Amino acid sequence: MESVDVQHAAMATDLSIWGLAMQADFVVKIVMLALLLASFWCWAIIFDKSRQMRLLKAKANEFEESFWSGGSLEELYDRIGNAPDHPLAMLFSVAMREWTLATSRGIPIATERGQVGLEGRIDRVMNVAFQREIEGLERRLGFLATVGSTAPFIGLFGTVWGIMNSFQSIALTKNTSLAVVAPGIAEALLATALGLVAAIPAVVAYNKLSNDLNRYAGRLETFAGEFSALLSRQMAERGA
Repeated sequence: MESVDVQHAAMATDLSIWGLAMQADFVVKIVMLALLLASFWCWAIIFDKSRQMRLLKAKANEFEESFWSGGSLEELYDRIGNAPDHPLAMLFSVAMREWTLATSRGIPIATERGQVGLEGRIDRVMNVAFQREIEGLERRLGFLATVGSTAPFIGLFGTVWGIMNSFQSIALTKNTSLAVVAPGIAEALLATALGLVAAIPAVVAYNKLSNDLNRYAGRLETFAGEFSALLSRQMAERGA
């Protein structure tokens, strides 16, 4: 009779993922819900940042082609304006704005003192723009790192909590049959699985996006150095 009851209990238990989630303890449900929300938000960040980096690379290639085409820097600056839509053009814009302002005010860049002062201001404004743009690109990447490092432990907490409830059920029913304890253990292990589902893509995407961002930051620094050297040569020619 007892074996028949156990079989009926096992048959009445829904062992699908949805069924296990709905039958889980309230605390385990909260853990699962938090991990699912974190996973959805991570994927939203991943898709958004990946698309953003592709657009930035395409716009940077287009801008550098125009910049090194040999055309007038003033014409390029007039075409881009004071509100460019990508960081590489922003570095160019702030530097040209400082250059235009200095030359329009008649600063004696031909003298050593004036030349050094103007170069210093241009380098300073490009550095400020660089830091601001990189901070904007890094926004929300920290969430991926946080989820990647904490989600497995959050899932493990849900698993431990669920297994504790299973052991309490064993103590109350005094029945150690696998058909009785398996559903509770499966519910608990589902929390760990969800933790890994959230953590693994977050870690992989964070490493990939961080590497892409570092390469892009290096590209910005290279352009800033080359453009600063170009302006320095123009200062020297005007002072000659």
